Amino acid sequence: MPSLGDRGPALAELVRAPAALSVPGDAVAGAAAAGALGGRTAGLATASVCLYWAGMAANDWADRRLDAVERPERPIPSGRVSAGTALGVAAGLSAAGLVVAAVSGGRRALAVAAGLVGAIGAYDLGLKNTGAGPAGMAVCRGLDVMLGASTGRWRRALRPALVVAAHTYAVTALSRREVTGAGRALPAATMAVTGAVAAAAGAPAQGRSFGLPALLSGWYAARFGAAQGAVVADPAAAQVRAAVAAGITALPMLQGALAAGNAAPVAGVAVAAAAPVGRRLARVVSPT
Repeated sequence: MPSLGDRGPALAELVRAPAALSVPGDAVAGAAAAGALGGRTAGLATASVCLYWAGMAANDWADRRLDAVERPERPIPSGRVSAGTALGVAAGLSAAGLVVAAVSGGRRALAVAAGLVGAIGAYDLGLKNTGAGPAGMAVCRGLDVMLGASTGRWRRALRPALVVAAHTYAVTALSRREVTGAGRALPAATMAVTGAVAAAAGAPAQGRSFGLPALLSGWYAARFGAAQGAVVADPAAAQVRAAVAAGITALPMLQGALAAGNAAPVAGVAVAAAAPVGRRLARVVSPT
């Protein structure tokens, strides 16, 4: 039986480890909007990472038979991780995420985290391969932003939650064509969504930002938009996968813009700095 050290790379691939760099920014953007950015935000961001990784493991467990046909190199069909191990990882990380959320943010954070676990389960086990799949994933990321806002004036975080959800909808819609390739209409439509998302994030909600939200949102739009433009020019499956990876690794720029627009410029820059790191790590372990 392979040791944990031997299985480490396979487990990192199972949970899409580098993609977790796109997760803490949800909590930061939500907390900044809710006026609750502080020590507890780190705990809520940690809970978000646990739940994200749990969702990725559950996703591969649910897709194990389909992946055996379409992606036999994935950890479960290749035999590098057993289906039981994947399910155990998903359950363990879900439990850890709920505990960390409760300890960090109390009952309200636990309630939001529990809702997020339910939304992740609904997506992985029911919605993913239906027309409601992109909307289901968008709800998950929107709730993740609200988890960061749960210790403050949470209603103020609805705007960043909707912005992140719209981005997620576009990325998920593209991801459904990672194996088959896409027609040109789909990436053209998601590019339009990206432009609207960038415009919304670039407008500061409060406080002075000295143009930082616009700078970060422009960086996001250029990075993700260029990848989608490549799909419009060549809608092959490889280009679609590259665009999905770009959407995942560009998300911290968007989250940083949202945080900076809510009078948290230092936090915004720190979040956005995860984007180039995630892009480099994605060359080692695929985020899709």
